[in-house]
Amino acid sequence: MSAAFRKAAKSGQRPHRERAQPAARQKLGLLEKKKDYRLRARDYHKKQNALTALQKKALDKNPDEFYFKMIRAELQDGVHIIKQPKDEVTPEQVKLMRTQDIKYVEMKRVAEAKKIERLKSELHLLDAEGKKPSKHTFFFDTKKEVQEFDIATHLDTVPELVDRVYNRPTIATLQKETLKGATDPVHLKKLAQQRKNQYDLLKQRIEREKAMFVVAQKIQTRKDLLDKTHKVKVKKETTNSPAIYKFKFQRKR
Repeated sequence: MSAAFRKAAKSGQRPHRERAQPAARQKLGLLEKKKDYRLRARDYHKKQNALTALQKKALDKNPDEFYFKMIRAELQDGVHIIKQPKDEVTPEQVKLMRTQDIKYVEMKRVAEAKKIERLKSELHLLDAEGKKPSKHTFFFDTKKEVQEFDIATHLDTVPELVDRVYNRPTIATLQKETLKGATDPVHLKKLAQQRKNQYDLLKQRIEREKAMFVVAQKIQTRKDLLDKTHKVKVKKETTNSPAIYKFKFQRKR
């Protein structure tokens, strides 16, 4: 007989025996032991004592009491969250950040301007949609010459090439060399669509470059407003232009 059984027999208590683990449930892990029940009971009583202390503290609290954490905290989804204080920035630091912003926007604008120039060099600004058609004026001395005027003869080319404002060779050139470039209507239509896409891209880049220029001007205006010089607003800010201020003249040493 073990010591536990002898001790229980002397005190008249029923001895505690560990429950046997069935073979079918061994895969689920060991059963709780007596000490596990004790740990769980201690944890339960500890939490209950903490709740009792908090309730007593809430009852004893002064309703008119104020502390700064009240205005720095807010309730979000039932959880108290403390607001982080805003970083204090000096006017010199703000001015430096504005300068960095201007440099970045100006760098992007210059890069966009270079892309625009490269696109313009690739395109010849011919047959652009929305572009005012170019005019070629011919002068004659008599009305008879006007009535007998034939543009193909005057330009010394074949009638099929009259509508082409670019790559329009003369008859003498056609006799010596073959016509260069696409002549198939399907291929010409495809090239026209590609040219239209390029012009659309050029238009978008030009608008983007103008928008960046306006943004840079607005940032510069906000940077100038950091100075404590007396100023008067002359014109309000719009989507296409920054606000205009008139600053008081100050003589600098």
